[in-house]
Amino acid sequence: MKALKRLTILAGLFVLAAPAAQAADPFTLQLKWVAQAQFAGYFVAKEKGYYNEVGLDVTIHPGGPDIAPEQVIAGGGADAIVNWLPSALAAREKGLALVNIAQFFNRAGNNITCLKSSGIQSPKDFKGKTIGIIYGGNEFPFLSWMSKLGLKVTGAQADIKTIRQGFNVDPILNKQADCISTQIYNEYYQILDAGVPKDDLITFFFADYGVATLEDGLYTTADKIADPKAADKLARFVKASIKGWQYAIDNPDETAKIVVDADPAGVAKIEVQKRQMREIAKLIPGSSKGLGYLEPSAFDETVAVLLSGTVDPIITKKPEGAWTHAIFDKAKAGS
Repeated sequence: MKALKRLTILAGLFVLAAPAAQAADPFTLQLKWVAQAQFAGYFVAKEKGYYNEVGLDVTIHPGGPDIAPEQVIAGGGADAIVNWLPSALAAREKGLALVNIAQFFNRAGNNITCLKSSGIQSPKDFKGKTIGIIYGGNEFPFLSWMSKLGLKVTGAQADIKTIRQGFNVDPILNKQADCISTQIYNEYYQILDAGVPKDDLITFFFADYGVATLEDGLYTTADKIADPKAADKLARFVKASIKGWQYAIDNPDETAKIVVDADPAGVAKIEVQKRQMREIAKLIPGSSKGLGYLEPSAFDETVAVLLSGTVDPIITKKPEGAWTHAIFDKAKAGS
């Protein structure tokens, strides 16, 4: 009996002496928009425990019409943000040292969708028409395209009448605009879901006219990359996110449910997210070194588009230090 008591005491001492499990490092991601399949890889990585596996306790903040990711990270509210490259470079030129650390979308989903009844058959027919523009950083590719076409969108002598499009398709449904900004995985299908026949529409893909720009990538600030501890967290985040995106691509239906369950507003619909996930999957593959790798040539193409405007170029000079492979390489080395 005494021996058993001694064993019990020793066992208790051993438990007390054992090192406590190391707490996961907190990490905050700010999304560009609300919870939807556009950000599926991050939701999957969180739900499947991939972030936990690399020692991160990740909080994902949805975006919204009044949330600018670059302002959030500038104010210290996030470790990384999801943003489009044009928006990131515009912010960088204004003094915020944003740096691309991973690029998951390698094809642009951005389009202009018009009613055929407007008489528009090609981009040269945009002149004299009314076009809805989504702002919040989404406007830069469109403005670059119009500038490249030599079409003014502001001022008394504007060639195009523009209206500020909310994050919906109302302007085209209500015949307030001849065309609106659409993403192939989102607003385009909203028009169809509202009952407009596909044959009544004509869609112009930015990529078909040499004005495609890189969309959803991961960005942080230069000071975080220079901090070894912060850089280590970023690399672990990228590593787990790559795993999450691969799972999302391979399992679109399950991923759609994960996205719906992760939506704090409770408005995401399962069938819509299934469809969106399948469209998103088409935009991701293509980089030479796998998911998350930023192709330098694709970066240069985006910069060229933004600099090419003859009216109002979005940026005035080629940016230096706006991307790095250091975090991606560290993430892959730890795989």
